Amino acid sequence: MRLVLMFCILIPLYLSSQPSIQRVEPPNWWVGMKTNKIQLLVHGKDIGNLRPSIQYPGVHVINTHAVENPNFLFINIRIHETATPGKVNIEFTGPEKEQLVYHWELQKREAGRDQLQGFDASDAICLITPDRFANGATSNDNITGYKETADRTNKGGRHGGDIKGLQDNLDYFKDMGFTAIWLNPLLENDMEEYSYHGYSTTDFYKVDPRYGSNADYKALADAARSKDMGLIMDMIVNHCGSFHWWMDDKPTKDWINEWENMTFTNHRKTVLQDPYVAAVDKKQFTDGWFVETMPDLNQRNPFMAKYLIQNAVWWIEYLGLAGIRMDTYPYPDEAFMTEWTKVVMEEYPDFNVVGEEWFGQPTIVSYWQRGKQNPNGYTSELTSVMDFPIQSTFNQALVEDEGWGSGFIKVYEMLAQDFLYPDPYNLVVFPDNHDMMRIYSQLNEDYAKFKQAMVFYLTIRGVPQLYYGTEILMSSSSDHGNIRSDFPGGWKDDSTNAFKGVGLTDQQKEAQQFTKQLLTWRQTATATHTGKLKHFIPQDGIYVYFRSNEDQKIMVILSKNAETKTLDLERFSEMSEGETMATDVLSGKIFKLQNTVEVPGNGAIILELK
Repeated sequence: MRLVLMFCILIPLYLSSQPSIQRVEPPNWWVGMKTNKIQLLVHGKDIGNLRPSIQYPGVHVINTHAVENPNFLFINIRIHETATPGKVNIEFTGPEKEQLVYHWELQKREAGRDQLQGFDASDAICLITPDRFANGATSNDNITGYKETADRTNKGGRHGGDIKGLQDNLDYFKDMGFTAIWLNPLLENDMEEYSYHGYSTTDFYKVDPRYGSNADYKALADAARSKDMGLIMDMIVNHCGSFHWWMDDKPTKDWINEWENMTFTNHRKTVLQDPYVAAVDKKQFTDGWFVETMPDLNQRNPFMAKYLIQNAVWWIEYLGLAGIRMDTYPYPDEAFMTEWTKVVMEEYPDFNVVGEEWFGQPTIVSYWQRGKQNPNGYTSELTSVMDFPIQSTFNQALVEDEGWGSGFIKVYEMLAQDFLYPDPYNLVVFPDNHDMMRIYSQLNEDYAKFKQAMVFYLTIRGVPQLYYGTEILMSSSSDHGNIRSDFPGGWKDDSTNAFKGVGLTDQQKEAQQFTKQLLTWRQTATATHTGKLKHFIPQDGIYVYFRSNEDQKIMVILSKNAETKTLDLERFSEMSEGETMATDVLSGKIFKLQNTVEVPGNGAIILELK
């Protein structure tokens, strides 16, 4: 009896002491890709004590790396051109000849993945915070085991928007005239609070189940593509969430940037260009944490770097993305960011990646665009950058008085600095986003100024992006939870439904129709896609610029005058000479080009010259 009892006790102890596999990342790969040397992160009890082998045609192990934590093993494999899709058995053998087998999958690429087209200036992007847009499946509002539950009364909490809500309303974006949607992060964010925004990732390969599944995400991308709309994914490589699965069992001591005492980033972005910078200040910028719940990832660790690069390629391939918006682009190691973007663009040459560099001067923002010759020798591979300088300058210009150095002249002079950018036509321009007050509120809820802003951002050079709800004059305070308010009609019990126009004010309906008119016109207005920009120094509160290519020429006139002004066209003859007719894009009126044009007070005119 004692022997039996002892046996029953020892068997579980023996089994629990055996090596095991909890996860392998990436979970699969594809044949026929340029990125064919793959690093597998294997996590499991004492897995580092085992030796892996693969007997699969066209796939072989290059080398393995056991690290200081025996619960991790990194396996570098090569996938040859001769490899075919199938189940790849990875056999792990221990010193006592014990053996584990893991079935890893090699898949066939979907048609067109090798020719993915990234977003460009012919697109108009709608930015969406998924948790706040539409709740399509109430069954996933709360998931057993996840720390935060849905509560619409908590402006900083989860509200229940999900992937199904997005997919159910794709026709709304299509009908409005958008050609791409950019989604704030959908990956698992199992944090105790503020998990809705998505920027504290706890699993880089898994969609948060409160939004749906990986398959749901892919179905959304496929459905958008079937409607000729691209999907842009929000990514973060600077940090993860403090409840990420690896935080309790990190592979190496330098997996994240640790400090003796909690140290936050100084947010001084100029340290990367500053010729006089102190090393301690630069280190704090790149290695300091945003907040205590966002551990700062160490991209100088080669295993971490490879992990993050592969993760980006994996999601692009899996979803068939039209682009990536990279969060906090300057904060990670800058050499790593060059390599990250280089690998992405080598795999997908026609792709587009836009980086967030929130700074008000193009001297700093332009540093990150591919082709920039930087004084310190830094070479970037980033194709696009968010144009924060124009965003802040134009919005301020609309609300301040005109003067020698204020108002529209500041916009003119900011655009005049486009020589700093290698490709200013590929910048993303926007009136607001998920981190700042709504544009309608920035403009003191002045509807005429709102319309001027819409005209400007949808006709100026670059790729335009609007935030969901802009079209119905959603307003906000500076509080992030308030900025990211629920889209009316996204929940069944909403009394206002912006999808159907129910409960909107007359002005909201007009704004929605105005925005739709501009977006729809822009789809075929090739001058806004490929046209060169020519602008004239603002005078008497009026700013005039042209966009023109071989097929189209448009003239945009913005006026801050309270009363109607007569604009003499002689000054613009270098662009208008030979043109005798014009169509007012907004009213449809056709008229002869005489010597003058009447510009209404606080007006915006788009003339298509013929």
